[in-house]
Amino acid sequence: MKKTINLIFLITIIISCILGPNKSIAQNKRPNILVIMGDDISRNSMGVYGSKYIRTPNFDRIANEGVLFTNAYVTNPKCSPSRACFLTGRYSWQLEEATNHIPVMPEKWRFYPELLEKGGYSVGFTGKGWGPGVYYGENNPAGREYNDISLIPPYKGISKKDYASNFDQFLSKRDTVKPFCFWLGTHEAHRKYEKDSYKKENKDLSKVTVQGFLPDNKLVKGDLADYAVEVEYHDKQIGKALALLEKQGLLNNTIIIATSDQGMSFPRIKGQIYDEDFHEAFVVRWGDKIIPGRVVTDFISFPDVAPTIMEAAGLKPHPQMTGKSFYDILISQKSGRIDQKRSYALVGKERHDMGTIEGEQINVGYPVRAIRTDKYLYSHNYKPNRWPAGDPEYGYNNVDDSPTKSYLIGLNAADKDYKYYEMSFGKRPQDELFDIFKDPDCINNLALDPQYDEVIKQLALQMDKELRKQKDPRVLGNGDIFDYYPQAREEKMKAMYKEKYYNMFDKFFQIFGKKTVSMPENWVEKGGEN
Repeated sequence: MKKTINLIFLITIIISCILGPNKSIAQNKRPNILVIMGDDISRNSMGVYGSKYIRTPNFDRIANEGVLFTNAYVTNPKCSPSRACFLTGRYSWQLEEATNHIPVMPEKWRFYPELLEKGGYSVGFTGKGWGPGVYYGENNPAGREYNDISLIPPYKGISKKDYASNFDQFLSKRDTVKPFCFWLGTHEAHRKYEKDSYKKENKDLSKVTVQGFLPDNKLVKGDLADYAVEVEYHDKQIGKALALLEKQGLLNNTIIIATSDQGMSFPRIKGQIYDEDFHEAFVVRWGDKIIPGRVVTDFISFPDVAPTIMEAAGLKPHPQMTGKSFYDILISQKSGRIDQKRSYALVGKERHDMGTIEGEQINVGYPVRAIRTDKYLYSHNYKPNRWPAGDPEYGYNNVDDSPTKSYLIGLNAADKDYKYYEMSFGKRPQDELFDIFKDPDCINNLALDPQYDEVIKQLALQMDKELRKQKDPRVLGNGDIFDYYPQAREEKMKAMYKEKYYNMFDKFFQIFGKKTVSMPENWVEKGGEN
């Protein structure tokens, strides 16, 4: 009897040894996922997208060894809402309080990192995850935080966080039986930059390309060159992450997505509904699953990413996700336009930064909805009476402070460069239409020309139809609710609005007869989540 028990025990051990590794192999066949999210980096700043003065060899490597998307778009170009769309798989106008910048994130929304963790993944993030804003629970929506390791940055304005070492720490601590999902979010190239850092990098200002809506002078070129220094630092972090994956034999089974939450932090770009802000660089590498060097022209948007990741991980997209997976496009052998239905993108915004009032109402936004096709960008500005970059009284607060901003707002009507001030800070007409082929900088508003009335009519109808399907409150006539959703930084509002300030949580209840999402107890905003 004793021999029989021993034999059964021995057989059990042998079977466990056999099944254990097989189970591990089966789980590790699911891809790892690495999202590399830049902060305020324009599409045309990357080498593979045509930059002539910024070097991005590591980003370019991902494109050359994978697939490059020429039509990738955020749906709301500002840090908090852009990242919220990416993480939830929902369009911005479907996110209620999280439609706005610096919100209290509704507890009901689900994020793909937590869903993957429940589905068997090890999950983490370093640098900047979702934010700025307030969220419920222990973890940032981007995952479990790995920001303990710091370094001495080469320039002021560059983060002290050692992204690569924190990623390495995550890799060493994770359960290696499980696949991983990691978010590497650099703080670069968010303002502020170290002024004249480009000189230490020996950058040649004569090679700097200036957009048509900015003055081509030494000050602006110097500002752009300082920005370039931060973009190149961001690219070095990509290289370090790739090296870690290669060293550990993880590169070929890792889906690597590299992109940015919006365009560069310059007037008329960040936070504005023009092409450079919401039209993003987007490249994906996945070992031998993606034919290297493909270029795809299908339109994809940030809400499409979460369901794509879920499908690639062998999981069903969450019912809350309204974006459409492009997994089939990722693994296709084709280039060019693969799905003919992917021929447009929807974009919009509500309140971004504080600093706009209307009558006695503080903290209102500049609501816009837009549709981008291959040829046209059509935008409808719902409140053209408001200042699109924020009220002059509050320093045009929806544009980050910079040498370029200071130069423009210091101009007067007699200055030769005053037209650039007007393009960045002046009020705008209700409708704007741009021919992207002829006018990629979106300077010549064709909506002022009656011969384009039919084009505007058709684009407006298409946009309205799609937004109604998505139950956008703005299109359904209930959009003013976005202006009443509270902004989370109450002390800053008190300092800005002074005697005009009122508690936005109380005001929301007063207007709508119900409570908005409240602040979590004992919430403390961490440094570096801006």
